[in-house]
Amino acid sequence: MPKRFLQDQKEIWLFPIELGKGKHLVPTLAVTGLTAGLIVADPHVMPYFQTHAGNLDDVNDVFDTSLTSAAAIALPVTLLATGYARHDQYAVNTALLAGEAYADSAIVDLAIKAATRRERPVDVPYGGSFHHTFFNGGKSPFKGSAFPSGHAAGVFSIATVVSYRYRHHRWVPWVVYGFATVVSLSRVSTLAHFPSDVFLGAALGYTITRFQVLRKE
Repeated sequence: MPKRFLQDQKEIWLFPIELGKGKHLVPTLAVTGLTAGLIVADPHVMPYFQTHAGNLDDVNDVFDTSLTSAAAIALPVTLLATGYARHDQYAVNTALLAGEAYADSAIVDLAIKAATRRERPVDVPYGGSFHHTFFNGGKSPFKGSAFPSGHAAGVFSIATVVSYRYRHHRWVPWVVYGFATVVSLSRVSTLAHFPSDVFLGAALGYTITRFQVLRKE
């Protein structure tokens, strides 16, 4: 696992070289363009959630940060425990791949957070402006930075592993990606993230997992 993780990180951070060779340009431009479009739309979308935050209290309580984090981690942990209990190496390997994917996505997410230092919507005063949020985060380059969403990156990385490994069960992709989507969108309603944060986090979680972690599967 450590060796695989280090190899993953090497190839992830050398990705710009591949772009320079003209590879993967279309999907990269698509993700970049959609993220940029959402960044432009963010200041116009977030006032609605800030104004109606009280009406969403019950929903937000269900998708509390600690609860959604625990639920996301519970899936690979359950697979690992079940795999060992039933001597199911496939389940064990799936759990380990999910852990690898989660870690790979987290490193990239934290690096971008440290570079962008985006203020979280919840830290914008009521009625304040949601413009100029980049390079305006809290004292911590990680905790106070919203861009991209670590929750979205993590939950989509786990969902991608489980969906791919158990794709012969047609309901599995629908369930895991549905859960990942709901958890990610809840980060907007709780004012923890902007829509662009969530989109980029989800895109990172999926692409890093699908095209790096699972490339030989």
